[in-house]
Amino acid sequence: MGYLPVIVAPEGDLVEEAKVPFINMSLAGRILVARPDLPDPRFHATMMLLLEHGSEGALAVVLNRPSPVPMAEAFPDWEDLGADPKVIFAGGPVDGDALIALGRPSHRAGDLVLGAHPVDLDEQPALVQAEGVSEVRIFAGYAGWDPGQLEGELEADAWWVVDATIDDLFTDDPDGLWARVMRRQRGRLSWYAHYPVDPSLN
Repeated sequence: MGYLPVIVAPEGDLVEEAKVPFINMSLAGRILVARPDLPDPRFHATMMLLLEHGSEGALAVVLNRPSPVPMAEAFPDWEDLGADPKVIFAGGPVDGDALIALGRPSHRAGDLVLGAHPVDLDEQPALVQAEGVSEVRIFAGYAGWDPGQLEGELEADAWWVVDATIDDLFTDDPDGLWARVMRRQRGRLSWYAHYPVDPSLN
């Protein structure tokens, strides 16, 4: 039996690492938080939403890396429905030409994690809105793991795993997302809300 380390918040101020069986447990819909000592600079201070996680591997998008490319330039038809800030987000280091568009539910939950809707950018924005989407976020690229790879990284203590909300996915302040997510954690994990995303400020 494999075991997956997760951060749990017991009574008191200590944050401990617990071992839980990994069998049939998906982390889809949760956030991977890059630990400050993660050596890979591509993921420094990132918060990634796991869209898929299972026996075939995992796929996630980075929530706090807006690119300088405005939606008005890349997808002008979608600008009005775009979530603030209205830019394309850098979803991860894999296949920067691959686009993942997610819609925030207005009155009907979608089929993806957190109730998000998959959005086909070839559709008419008005039709997508009528189907229950209030705003759209577009990611270029993603982060991917082969089967067992993410589990190995978690066993090596490369990531923290925390709960996500739909507001995290569609945040209008991606630069402040780290502090907000970490602040709502319990125990010592919340102390990292003050960790500078820019290491030069340390």
